[in-house]
Amino acid sequence: MKANPRRRTDALSFPRILSRRLLATAPLTALVLVAACVPATKPPVQAPRPAPATPAPPPQPAPPPPADWRDAPQTPGDWRITSPGIASFADGAFGIRCNRASSTISLFRAGTAAGQTTLSITTSDTTRALAARPVSGGVQVDLPARDRILDSVAFSRGRFAVLAQGMQPLYIPSWTEISRVIEDCR
Repeated sequence: MKANPRRRTDALSFPRILSRRLLATAPLTALVLVAACVPATKPPVQAPRPAPATPAPPPQPAPPPPADWRDAPQTPGDWRITSPGIASFADGAFGIRCNRASSTISLFRAGTAAGQTTLSITTSDTTRALAARPVSGGVQVDLPARDRILDSVAFSRGRFAVLAQGMQPLYIPSWTEISRVIEDCR
């Protein structure tokens, strides 16, 4: 029998073959491992370009007034009893005051008016235009304490509207402060 050392398949030859393969692929494996450890470079961050100047859009026109005053948004504010017999809405935009000596109730609307003007009160069941006189800081109407428009204001469903010539309309909630002032005067 001839001895051929190259075809030997005993236990000693396997590690030799394995070590030769590892030595042949070691440089390539080392290169892959080193490449994996190197952090990737990120491209430099560029500053954002300023947006081209565009002209501001023209202001939107005011929405048209609602067809029905009950659909208009309520005027922001709350009622407060400022002293016995006096109630104020929205820090004085509208007020109601009892005048016991004359048994009248004054309705006050803040704003500016030149001369005699009309103050229109609209409730859920009635509308009435009242002659208002200018006073310091606004206009005022004096009514007898038993006037029916006062009951309409006090019992209006949810709110009532106050319109004065040359002033923004007020849509005021009908709260208990109104009834208190009216009852104090009767």
